[in-house]
Amino acid sequence: MKRLLVFQHVPHEILGTFNPLLKEAGFRIRYVNFGRTPDAEPNTEKYDGLIILGGPMCVDQTNSHPHLLTEIRAIKLAMERQMPVLGICLGAQLIAAALGARVRPNPVKEIGWYDVTPTEAGQLDPLFGCFNGTEKIFQWHGDAFDIPRGAVNLASSPDCPNQAFRFGERTYGLQFHLEVDEALIHRWLKTPVHVRELENMDNGFSATQIIKETHDNIANSTELGNRLFGAYIRLFSSKVRKVAMPSR
Repeated sequence: MKRLLVFQHVPHEILGTFNPLLKEAGFRIRYVNFGRTPDAEPNTEKYDGLIILGGPMCVDQTNSHPHLLTEIRAIKLAMERQMPVLGICLGAQLIAAALGARVRPNPVKEIGWYDVTPTEAGQLDPLFGCFNGTEKIFQWHGDAFDIPRGAVNLASSPDCPNQAFRFGERTYGLQFHLEVDEALIHRWLKTPVHVRELENMDNGFSATQIIKETHDNIANSTELGNRLFGAYIRLFSSKVRKVAMPSR
């Protein structure tokens, strides 16, 4: 049975629709919830893959969230072992940081549903080849990553050109949220940290608009997520080719 390690930061950021796919594929999943146990020191050597979920903190907030440094170290070790590694939103930013790339505020926040388009490289990628051109995908982020040296830019949006990357053959970073379903989005819209963020926005963001667009787009997003996450699961049976980690 494959063993999967999942880094979680807050209760409302979960595997979502990815969870039943992993269970059906026979994975044994262990969570490290850094919100509850910030001093945890997980050992990636005991596992066959690593997923890093999202969260409201920023990668550079290591003074208030020192576990972020723990996570970056663990991500480096996982990549050195050629484990399948997947980061979502904050998770992707932590992978980028582990590879020496800059994480910075995006010129605009993306909250709600946005067009995401695969790059030419993305169209040929084992995961992103499942895109049917431009897709509407749910987002909730204010920061963005630079593409790490040696990595491949896989997707972009009009306001955020770096939406996804692949490093080597088994490490992926996704800025967006394909793991959400309609119930999870409603939960996020009631979560205090998100409520406050929406209240402080001055350019037309609203829970009402997000709910309407969710109703229109969630079915297609779920199908796309099932295809992409299914392709990620297949990485566990793919052959490993050594890839050099970038030096800072």
